[in-house]
Amino acid sequence: MSNKEYQVIVSQRAAEMMVSHAGFLAGISPEAAERLIDAFQKAVGSLSQMPHRGKYLTGEFIPPNKYRQLVIGKRYLLIYQMVNDTVYIDYVVDGRQDYGWLLFEP
Repeated sequence: MSNKEYQVIVSQRAAEMMVSHAGFLAGISPEAAERLIDAFQKAVGSLSQMPHRGKYLTGEFIPPNKYRQLVIGKRYLLIYQMVNDTVYIDYVVDGRQDYGWLLFEP
């Protein structure tokens, strides 16, 4: 087993998306919002050790083997990519919603 550590960088956009999701949940259930934040923090930490475990995101317009996804909080997806020894978390999306708009983001 490797003890290799990867650097994890959360983009400004992903951080804002996470705050938005947690804010929405807090209006319904503060406990659910706390669980989501905790799941996010654990996922970020775990990606520093095991970034290859997320399955590749596939789609007609998605470059093959570029983006990976990791489910957190049962229904949210961390969408990330790896470049050398760095993991870049680009988006946090609600898996129940259509996120096809990601394909056309600049």
